[in-house]
Amino acid sequence: MNKELIIRSSSDAVDFALLKDGKLIELHKEEEKSDFQVGDIFLAKIRKPVAGLNAAFVNVGFEKDAFLHYHDLGPNLTSQLKFIKLITTGKLKDFTLKGFQFEKEINKDGVITEVLTANQSILVQVVKEPISTKGPRISSELSLAGRFIVLVPFSDRVSISQKIESKEEKDRLKRLVQSIRPKGFGIIVRTVAEGQKVAELEKDLETLLGRWSGMCKKLPTAHHPSKVLGELNRASSILRDVFNDSFSGIHIDDEELFYQTKDYVQEIAPSKQAIVKHYQSRDTPIFEKYNIERQIKTSFGKTVSMAKGAYLIIEHTEALHVIDVNSGNRSNKASNQEDTAMEVNMIAAAEIARQLRLRDMGGIIVIDFIDMSNPENRKILFDTLRDEMSDDKAKHKILPPSKFGLVQITRQRVRPEVNIKTREEDPNNESGEIEAPILIIDKIASDLDRILKSHKKVVLNTHPFVAAYLSKGFPSMRSRWFFEHKKWVKIIPRDAYTYLEYHFFDHSGKEIRE
Repeated sequence: MNKELIIRSSSDAVDFALLKDGKLIELHKEEEKSDFQVGDIFLAKIRKPVAGLNAAFVNVGFEKDAFLHYHDLGPNLTSQLKFIKLITTGKLKDFTLKGFQFEKEINKDGVITEVLTANQSILVQVVKEPISTKGPRISSELSLAGRFIVLVPFSDRVSISQKIESKEEKDRLKRLVQSIRPKGFGIIVRTVAEGQKVAELEKDLETLLGRWSGMCKKLPTAHHPSKVLGELNRASSILRDVFNDSFSGIHIDDEELFYQTKDYVQEIAPSKQAIVKHYQSRDTPIFEKYNIERQIKTSFGKTVSMAKGAYLIIEHTEALHVIDVNSGNRSNKASNQEDTAMEVNMIAAAEIARQLRLRDMGGIIVIDFIDMSNPENRKILFDTLRDEMSDDKAKHKILPPSKFGLVQITRQRVRPEVNIKTREEDPNNESGEIEAPILIIDKIASDLDRILKSHKKVVLNTHPFVAAYLSKGFPSMRSRWFFEHKKWVKIIPRDAYTYLEYHFFDHSGKEIRE
């Protein structure tokens, strides 16, 4: 398994595409004016605690107030409020928390009006970016994420990632972390820390303590509201969270970003510095070079094509997302309907896991798989879907298939969903739209793969524009079909056809419908 990160920079945004064996699995965009990223810490003021919601609205500088629920305050809220007051008044100069006297923890089932008042200063961290008409979701339980550990101020807890399965390794890491943990700080050990030595963890800890100290120095002169600690730039934060030995390339088309990323990789994985490359070709844009534009066009529509003619229909509603799995009108050699359903469902499970990450879909997701009567098959499908989603960094929960064949998933969403328009203006109809032309090429190729298995001679009738695209140049699409299937496809342009219309015929002129 090879992973590559492709970074495209423009004047107002930076796009990040994560590829796994050449296939697009994540797409991120960092806009120039993105002031509220997950992980940013703000010095803010409570605008109004609301007992009925058991939450407070907080002014963080966004057009809509941020939402702070009681359960997101953290047990040591009173200690944090005391710390802020002492620093802003100049009475505390030591930011290490070594000599700081902690206050009593707040009641976990308390009421917001008992602990917060209007116009009170508070440190909050963005846990969910502004989405639609809602302001950012925030927490006053702060955390600073590093490569191997997460530093939690005003805590004494040490915890290890549940994804580290070995009990011996968990115990080893816990002993190491407890030996270096500074007083007043808790530590969460991340999955990538597995197998790391104490020197690496200590180096990470020193970096995080330096960021904490730098933030505290800003507090006495910071105005309300203001960002006092920004998350790393998106390239560095993505690398921090997903980078491992399976990465084979990081390609960047911007010189300044290239040097920043190279320095960061040198810091976290010196042996991998050589895989960071500056893409300088003027002839082909970087996303075209790595086939990303094509994958974007074919992956973000309402209909998503899969192998063997199967496809997904993805619908978005106000309350949830619905995904319908379809086998398509395909010729199948499976012995019975159950085998067909199982085969299509397994293909769909892998594609759905990819789509959830790619679009960053969150909330409630309902999947209508093809019905299967065998309980063992339903269990295999459930296990496969769970395995496919194991790499997903977003918190999620999957329920087993119901009696109706429905699978329900809840998935955490902390950023606006990636939504890319794939429909374009219809050249045959000024007021209409059609799917992007690249989609029709993929649909024709998918249908042809099935048809050529059962027909020796095939004639394709299609719109002249599409016919020209398929037959011109070398190697043309038609030439590639010949090399793959050892059968020549005759292509006839039809002026009367609409842009997306095409039909296959056999040697006798009879239309092939499969």
